[in-house]
Amino acid sequence: MAKRWEIRLSGTGGQGLILAGIILAEAAIIDGFNAVQSQSYGPEARGGASKAEVIISDEEINYPKIGNAGILLAMSQKAYDKYSPQVQEGATVIIDSTLVKDIKEVEGQKIYRVPITETAKKEAGREMTANIVALGVIVGITGVVSEEAIKEAVLDRIPAGTEEMNIKALSAGLKAGKS
Repeated sequence: MAKRWEIRLSGTGGQGLILAGIILAEAAIIDGFNAVQSQSYGPEARGGASKAEVIISDEEINYPKIGNAGILLAMSQKAYDKYSPQVQEGATVIIDSTLVKDIKEVEGQKIYRVPITETAKKEAGREMTANIVALGVIVGITGVVSEEAIKEAVLDRIPAGTEEMNIKALSAGLKAGKS
């Protein structure tokens, strides 16, 4: 049976979710899957709505958009409110519990509350690494790509001189996702 994951990373501009979507798609390709990534954001550079969508499949991907996500990351309350109704039955919903407080329990959804932004600040020293922590959490919970592939993709995309901080963030996310 074909493997196909439809993933929506959502939050606000400035959280690095578009970069996270690109990294996740690249990790899937490293693992030998097909992947497409799309993005949308409001006109504001920071603070407006932002989302990245990634489809990962072991078969050809004929349509690059997702309808209802099988995996949803919500990094803001507005993103959670907007996108939590747009998930598949049995979806995995990962919430940054640092920023998302009002959560509706929905039968059939697997909801994971992880303090992603708080973990980024505490473990990597910078809130701006929350997107990398989030990638670790997603991989730790779902196994959608291998740990080796996500690490390689992160190192390929981050600015020079930030490797140690970002690997700390990724490791903290993987650990949080597995616990």
